[in-house]
Formats: sequence, structure tokens, C-alpha cells
Amino acid sequence: MNIKNCSTALFVKDISVSKDFYINVLEREIVHDFGKNIIFKDGFAIWEIQNEHIIPNKLGIKNINNISINRFELYFESDDIDSVFQKLKLQKVKFIHEIHKEPWGQRTFRFFDPDNHIIEIGESLEIFMNKE
Repeated sequence: MNIKNCSTALFVKDISVSKDFYINVLEREIVHDFGKNIIFKDGFAIWEIQNEHIIPNKLGIKNINNISINRFELYFESDDIDSVFQKLKLQKVKFIHEIHKEPWGQRTFRFFDPDNHIIEIGESLEIFMNKE
């Protein structure tokens, strides 16, 4: 099969709130902005799906906009996890947990974006692997 992974899309309730979060809180860079569909340099996208689109027509808009279901985690790494954590604390994001050591030894923390998607930030694998 000749396919390639191009992007992961997060369905969001309010594109302007999510756009602000990913640009100003997580400091992500936009590659393409199509209004209700924004693609970031990291290879993921946020998408405010309109009611008339085929996805809510097939799955139901309430299933698309249900922010109580955490079925997805977006993962980032940092060479300076402690300063990233402190910066996000000042932004008053809703944390799932503070920095802790995973069973494999990597330090991570997790929090929610405005649509309740789980965001994980871990220390870069290069830093983690060189500690051992």
C-alpha cells in the first residue's frame, strides 16, 4: 500500500481558542491556515468541523464535540522540561500531573488543551538516554 502519514488532526470546538493555545501557550508554528483547519509545522492539525461536514453527519456532532472523552494524546519533547513546565504553570493550564519519572526512566508531565485533548511533554530521548 503506497500511503504516507501526513498529519494528525485534533477536532476542536472553537478554532480561535485552540489556535491561540497552540501558538501562544505551546509556541507552535503554523504552516497552513485554512480558517477552520490549521496545520502546524510539527505535523499535526486542529480542525473545527462544521455541522454540515460528512464526519458529524456520519458520527453525530455530539460525538465529535464531546470533550469529556480523552481518547487522544499529543506528545512533544523538550531539552529543558523544567522550564517548559514552569512556563505552562504560569499560563494556568489544567495539569493531569506534574513532572514525574515514567517506569522507563523518562521525565514527563501531562495536561489538557482547551478541548480536553491530553498533551504530554517529555524530556528529549537524547537527554533521557544519555542519563543512563
